[in-house]
Amino acid sequence: MPGTNLTREEAQERARLLTVDAYEIDLDLSGAQEGGTYRSVTTVRFDSAEDGAETFIDLVAPAVHDVVLNGEALDVAAVFRDSRIALAPLKAGANELKVVADCSYTNTGEGLHRFVDPVDEQAYLYTQFEVPDARRVFASFEQPNLKAAFRFTVKAPAGWTVISNSPTPEPVDDVWSFEPTPRISTYVTALIAGPYHAVHSTYEKDGQVVPLGIYCRPSLAEFLDADDIFAVTRQGFDWFQEKFDYPYPFAKYDQLFVPEFNAGAMENAGAVTIRDQYVFRSKVTDAAYEVRAATILHELAHMWFGDLVTMEWWDDLWLNESFATFAEAACQAYAEGSKWPHSWTTFANSMKTWAYRQDQLPSTHPIMADIRDLDDVLVNFDGITYAKGASVLKQLVAYVGMDEFFKGVQAYFKAHAYGNTRLADLLGALEETSGRDLKAWSKAWLETAGINVLRPEIETDEAGHLTSVTVLQEAPALPAGAKGEPTLRPHRIAIGFYDLDGEGRLVRTNRIELDVDGESTAVPLPAGTARPAVLLLNDDDLSYAKVRLDEESLRTVTEHLGDFTESLPRALCWASAWDMTRDGELATRDYLELVLSGIGKESDIGVVQSLHRQVKLAVDQYTAPEWRETGLARWTEATLAHLRAAEPGSDHQLAWARAFAATARTPLQLDLLQALLNGTEEIEGLAVDTELRWAFVQRLAASGLLDEEEIAAESERDRTAAGERHAAHARAAQPSEEAKAQAWASVVESDKLPNSLQESVIDGFVQSDQRELLAPYTEKFFAAVKDVWDARSHEMAQQIAVGLYPALQVTQETLDATDAWLESARPSAALRRLVSESRSGVERALKAQAADAAAASA
Repeated sequence: MPGTNLTREEAQERARLLTVDAYEIDLDLSGAQEGGTYRSVTTVRFDSAEDGAETFIDLVAPAVHDVVLNGEALDVAAVFRDSRIALAPLKAGANELKVVADCSYTNTGEGLHRFVDPVDEQAYLYTQFEVPDARRVFASFEQPNLKAAFRFTVKAPAGWTVISNSPTPEPVDDVWSFEPTPRISTYVTALIAGPYHAVHSTYEKDGQVVPLGIYCRPSLAEFLDADDIFAVTRQGFDWFQEKFDYPYPFAKYDQLFVPEFNAGAMENAGAVTIRDQYVFRSKVTDAAYEVRAATILHELAHMWFGDLVTMEWWDDLWLNESFATFAEAACQAYAEGSKWPHSWTTFANSMKTWAYRQDQLPSTHPIMADIRDLDDVLVNFDGITYAKGASVLKQLVAYVGMDEFFKGVQAYFKAHAYGNTRLADLLGALEETSGRDLKAWSKAWLETAGINVLRPEIETDEAGHLTSVTVLQEAPALPAGAKGEPTLRPHRIAIGFYDLDGEGRLVRTNRIELDVDGESTAVPLPAGTARPAVLLLNDDDLSYAKVRLDEESLRTVTEHLGDFTESLPRALCWASAWDMTRDGELATRDYLELVLSGIGKESDIGVVQSLHRQVKLAVDQYTAPEWRETGLARWTEATLAHLRAAEPGSDHQLAWARAFAATARTPLQLDLLQALLNGTEEIEGLAVDTELRWAFVQRLAASGLLDEEEIAAESERDRTAAGERHAAHARAAQPSEEAKAQAWASVVESDKLPNSLQESVIDGFVQSDQRELLAPYTEKFFAAVKDVWDARSHEMAQQIAVGLYPALQVTQETLDATDAWLESARPSAALRRLVSESRSGVERALKAQAADAAAASA
């Protein structure tokens, strides 16, 4: 809608004019069980720098009843339009505004989301306000640098609990009156309400006592492992308070596992909301617990970096997200007693690969992005803002030193507590403590886009000793359409020397750390240094760069990738091989063979599960089409062999069961899935529990072996919200024109589905074995996507624009259709970005397919 898209210039002018003191927000949620709308009354006290000035406050509401500015009622029809209420004239100094409105519950995960649990038929509410959705619940100056104190008063149904940023009070006549918050931004305020189940504890150290709470729906209470969650939380409190040298800045810390959450979690001050899929109903691997712990630590780090000190405008969003992402991994790696000291392996395996992928899209941008308006930031929660930024912070730590880095952070928190900052504020603090001039470093790393490639150039003498090692740095051209120029950067890296020991293991025998700058850097070598079996650039993953191996190292790695004794160099080599496959430098069939030769020795379950996903994607998308079925057969046979060979009851067994379920294809393989589902066959140690049953059901449905009656019977076994999602996926996955038409209509032609069900239908609809069945939907997608984007909320529209793009149709015709649509439809910048990113995926797949075919004929 016009007016919803706040620009940076508008925000700067409003911040120049206003200083906001406090909000008092009264919400009547007593009718939440029935839904509809609710009464919202907002009183805001703020100062104006000028007499007679004009400004506006943000509000998205179906009805506004009263707008009273400094005691004078304004004409609602005249001042309220789209998402803004015009305010004039302001008085110099203190002003008071009161807005009375009816606001709407949502089912999109934005604003005040309402969910009804099919188990107990009770409504559960939570807010999600980042980026600009506090305005869906109360009138607000919706920008991060207009901080204020917030006092919430909420009338709720009897028997409910209401949680907010301040400690939870005792209700009086079902009215919950919260104390004012410290000064925080609108987007980290929160309300969570419903008959939630709660577990309470405290964090206590050196006289400090912080109340802790964990909440979930009662239907998930039996699965809530609160002790483990509290343990990770306390570990984070210990480590962050020591490293930040600043006490936790809020009065309590609640973590609320809420339904139908779009993201992983949200850092509301003192009231973190987390997707309730992290309350595990069925057996999961240790990798899932590690990811959950990382999410918990990420949000806890935000209490300081994001909530206590907040970016001035969204172009410094990376300061929040990159720092929290770095901090979560560092805490897991270094905190005493951590269960996951190998977290940098996970980081290299997941975060870095996400960053490398994002940085090679036409939408690549500097870490410090140019955010012109809200539309820009809404599509900027990406692999650069989170993962590349965190990678570069790890590089910065290597560059200035760990102690100096955290001393700078400590000074930064003390100087800017409860305020707003820019990049220069953090860099200034780090320059002060490290003694390094970071201006050139910042320009190279934070203000330019694109990725570097590091390659070794090695020379040896006849005796096999190294005579020279040179690190060559390249700055590949940015993708077509990307802004900026290729940039060579300074890298602080380690070089690892690895040799095979007497037992066939690859062991690090030497390590050299140095600064790499420019196109080539000579590596200082002691005389007589023997040529290692593997020379690995960027060992320990200190910097952010694509790494290539020399020919001899590549031969050794190809034969012995699984034989590294440490998980991190294995992960770096796996990542390099995957990147080479995506770039068409390694044929997909050769990547498959590499994985099959080494994955059996891979002990890190997170790496194993990533390899499962990457191989499936590679064979589906990057293999020459004429060899695809051969590759899929080879992979599926391997998944079943590993499933049968895995240790009974192990994480690896479960991971291989899921990998097999994702690709089973022959009648015998599908019969086995059916037998495991029915219980007529068993694999020792494999518990076919609720979630694994659904994995089998969905594959059987996609293969045409389960009909609606059988899907409904499985849904009856699992009458939960998760069961509804899984059943919706299975129905959409069925290989019939009728199933696809119904799924398409429910998502594209109707807006009735809530966010989580829409996501499940889209996931089920897109099946890689059903390319021909889905081919007609390419034209339908381009005919519908712009209207969908214009009519739906951001989250719902993005699900459709990304999820239903014809990514499986890897043809020149798909590229041509995309180009024609981009030219004729004139989409908004945000929609153009998302469709262009998807187009890039098809273009990359076409190139990889050509490389795979060429390798086969060579």
